[in-house]
Amino acid sequence: MRWTFTRDVEEFAAVVEPWLLRDPVRNTVSLTVLRGLHAGQYAEDPLMGWFEDDDGSVAGVVVHTPPYPLRIGDVPSPALSLLVRELIEMERVVGAVGGPLNAAEAFARDWWRPERHRSVERLYRLGALAPCAVPGKARTATIGELDKAAQWFREFQAEADVDVGADPTPVASAKINRAELLWWEDGGRCVALAAASTPIAGMSRIGPVYTPPEFRRHGYGSAVTHAASRKVMDEGAAEVLLFADLANPSSNSVYWKLGFLPVADHATIHFA
Repeated sequence: MRWTFTRDVEEFAAVVEPWLLRDPVRNTVSLTVLRGLHAGQYAEDPLMGWFEDDDGSVAGVVVHTPPYPLRIGDVPSPALSLLVRELIEMERVVGAVGGPLNAAEAFARDWWRPERHRSVERLYRLGALAPCAVPGKARTATIGELDKAAQWFREFQAEADVDVGADPTPVASAKINRAELLWWEDGGRCVALAAASTPIAGMSRIGPVYTPPEFRRHGYGSAVTHAASRKVMDEGAAEVLLFADLANPSSNSVYWKLGFLPVADHATIHFA
């Protein structure tokens, strides 16, 4: 059993993509990051790796795209201690780790720096999309709105305490270029935003979803999530996913009402 690491996106994809595509729901984050790597979104010293069983088959993946957390995919428990040792030996700076709750916690227990704080999210998958009647309409964001979209992404990051310090402009730009970003408009004003990834192996993930404080309590977040879900279903998505912060009961309630059902809990653990 061993870990292999690379900074070559094409090498990484050739080895792990077939394995990731066997379960695109549970591998949604790894697949989405891989798409971003192909698009050149993450240029600051990316590191990718895969874990091989004794027979040489892939049994887990990890991706690190600073300043974002180290992202652990579906990694077997015995591989996590070995992963920690490998990263320490290569003197890799890891400010946070994210992944399935048990895997993130196991990594954090072995990591050399103590936990500072954590956030826990629930991965949801859409069952039957429920109706949603809210004033306004959805439209696709344009490249001329990149600055506004990036600013709303920054506000989301600050409020949700995720990826703080990471410049969202490349991600927002890529999503606009792929027609993955929707505004909800009411009365000629943009009042909510949602991103929806182009389907990968029949799987699409919604997020972020953001409504500025002055436009809340009108159902706009529900409306733009509904519109984004309908869009990717029309584009061929058989599975529509999203993450919701468990510390925010109102957003979880919104997603339940739209027809989203829980799959698994994930954690992002930040180190001191």
